Amino acid sequence: MFGAGGAAAEDPYPNRTVTFLVASSAGSGTDIVARMLAEKMRDDLGKPVIVENRPGAAGNIGAAYVAHAPKDGYTILLTAGALAIAPSVYEKLSYDPMKDLAGVAWLATVPLILVTSPKSSIGSMQELLAAAKREPDTLTFGSFGTATPSHLAGESINQMAGIKLRHVPYNRGGAPMDTMSGIITVSILDAFSTMPLVQSGDLKALAVTGPRRLQALPDIPTLSEAGIPFETVGWHGAFVPAGTPAPIIERLNGAFVKALSSPGMADRIIAGGSVPIDPPVTAAQWEAQFQRDVASWAKVAQAANIKIKN
Repeated sequence: MFGAGGAAAEDPYPNRTVTFLVASSAGSGTDIVARMLAEKMRDDLGKPVIVENRPGAAGNIGAAYVAHAPKDGYTILLTAGALAIAPSVYEKLSYDPMKDLAGVAWLATVPLILVTSPKSSIGSMQELLAAAKREPDTLTFGSFGTATPSHLAGESINQMAGIKLRHVPYNRGGAPMDTMSGIITVSILDAFSTMPLVQSGDLKALAVTGPRRLQALPDIPTLSEAGIPFETVGWHGAFVPAGTPAPIIERLNGAFVKALSSPGMADRIIAGGSVPIDPPVTAAQWEAQFQRDVASWAKVAQAANIKIKN
């Protein structure tokens, strides 16, 4: 048995309610995954697991809260891939994601889908790249905000293909509708919210990010297959304050892995537009992957000169 933060051996972890602090709003992809996992982990941990939402500032409000929380394993950050971008683009942060947080579990990857209007004459990535080269700096790509994974994915395409798609950020939504109507040429959006629009025919998918095709959209190639060697993806991940005792991190990692491996969980994650982590990884492996993602996104942000004054 082990205690939290040096507690006595007869006071094992956990001995009270565990909180999942979700750094996005209720109904978001991370929130849905958090609530699915909370249901399963209550039995394993033997204590209530509640979900609390603290959205804002691209996830930085929730991340900062957990970074400064007690190092006892009772407040766990569940957040998305924007956390790996934050150190490179924000001039000021009240926390350091690489120093103040410790990885616990990699929950799922969140591919992005590059889409256009079903009325567009562009029917593939090759046709998009050809059009962008014929008409430099005239075609546009929408994202779900400046310095988000979708924005940086678009800048990666620009850099790797030697083209210039102009960025149009949609911080308050609206990109799908403007893409459908042809106001913007393409959008790069999360699979969770975009896949139903592709399946219904309201949007036309050209490519997905990540190393493999989506099971739900098997006919849509990856960017790498389309000639753009970009495989960095978004994700849902769990973190605790740095300095949380290793046995607690290991206990939590095991509980997350068990919940993710429970019957039907993979299907529910796939149905939501995400991809389960298979095989599951240890906390140390997830921490190493997070550090690699920070470095990868930093290169893109620096090359595109993306900075946010805050």
